[in-house]
Amino acid sequence: MNQSFPARALARGLCVAVVAGVVGAGTAAPAFADEPQTDQLWISAAPYEAAVPVGTGGEAGQEREVAVGLSHDNVNFAVTDGRITVDVSGLAGVAEVTWPENCAPSGTTAVCTVPEVALSGEVGERVRLQVRAAAGAAVGATGRITYTGRAATDQPGVGELVAHEAETPVTVGSGPDLVVRGTVPDGQIQPGGTVSVPFSVVNTGGEAAHGLRVTLYVTRGLDVGTVDPHCTTTPLDETDGYVPISRVDCAFDDVVRPGGTFTLPRTLTATAAPYAFHERLDLTVEPGGGVQDLAPGDNGLYGAVKVANTSDFSVRGADLTAAAGETVRADLTFRNRGPAWVANLRSGEPVGLVDFVVPRGATVTRAPENCFGLTLDGSWYEGTSGAPRYRCDLPVWVGEKQTVTLPFTLRVDTVVPDATGTLTLRNGWGEARPNDPDSKNDTAKLVLNAAG
Repeated sequence: MNQSFPARALARGLCVAVVAGVVGAGTAAPAFADEPQTDQLWISAAPYEAAVPVGTGGEAGQEREVAVGLSHDNVNFAVTDGRITVDVSGLAGVAEVTWPENCAPSGTTAVCTVPEVALSGEVGERVRLQVRAAAGAAVGATGRITYTGRAATDQPGVGELVAHEAETPVTVGSGPDLVVRGTVPDGQIQPGGTVSVPFSVVNTGGEAAHGLRVTLYVTRGLDVGTVDPHCTTTPLDETDGYVPISRVDCAFDDVVRPGGTFTLPRTLTATAAPYAFHERLDLTVEPGGGVQDLAPGDNGLYGAVKVANTSDFSVRGADLTAAAGETVRADLTFRNRGPAWVANLRSGEPVGLVDFVVPRGATVTRAPENCFGLTLDGSWYEGTSGAPRYRCDLPVWVGEKQTVTLPFTLRVDTVVPDATGTLTLRNGWGEARPNDPDSKNDTAKLVLNAAG
């Protein structure tokens, strides 16, 4: 289960922000990739804020977990012997901390070990602090936990990486604290198959939740049906600026008292459409009546549903004729022949890349906005026109049977009979790489002035 992708981010569609220098597998990197490489250590996973429930009867409150880790950026280096120094002096009179086994405390600080440091974006080892409101702390009292980090690296001439300091503000609060417990099952299902997603909601706070709202975001390849009579479903398609998903809103009037549990009247299930592939089902729960949850960070269930399906990606070139000095438009095309749609909803990366080598004797005078120039060997090319080679990003998602046109304008400088350019389809960097059953249509030709 991946919990790094909240439902609200899915609803916004995760606009793609692709660095222009990214290249496909099996091709040369831009020239700047040959420059000395660096790495950066980060404090990761530490919550931006944490709330702990106020104690009752003069006692300390219930414990809440605050997890923190380390990460680094560069896959080419190994980073080990991570050490996080945790300082809780800022919690005096507000909260208390119970240290985990991988921490060595001394007074109000502790040095906690992370033997293997994960790459950014991956789930690595965590230091899991147990924090609770101090006895006598009042609602609204605030404090903070601060972190610094160091780790060893095999990066030549460096020896040790140092992370920027980070902190987690801690507030003593009062109210319901709804916690979602459940998982999205691992493994694959077949198109037309059904997966069950059982979950429950526990109120670990000190006050009752008078009603609750359940919100689901479901990608287009999954059908959750009506869920419950208390629910309404709204399609959010690309015409509204979203990736094609559905939002399911449910409002229940159940009272969930401290320690109480809520479950749906029947288990949530999802059925895979014939075009399903890498799907998502994200769920969040809130107290009803506009009441703020004490610690909303654990109010969600986020996961992927993988479907055993294929997508036949293909490219098509053109056969054009033009005299010297004339310009001609070349509509190069990509097509997903299905049966599955493909979407990189979590990473926001293109589903693939089209590599175009320009025919001899011709100059590109206009390229699509999603294409950037390269030299023939794949190095960076300055400017948007005149390059001998182009790399074009495909969309973040493509539907089954969808075609994407790449309109290039070329000027014929010299007529070269049978001048041939090539199109090559390459994998993207996202998580939903297609299972492509036919690689023969992954290449095509653009021929200018074919002989005969």
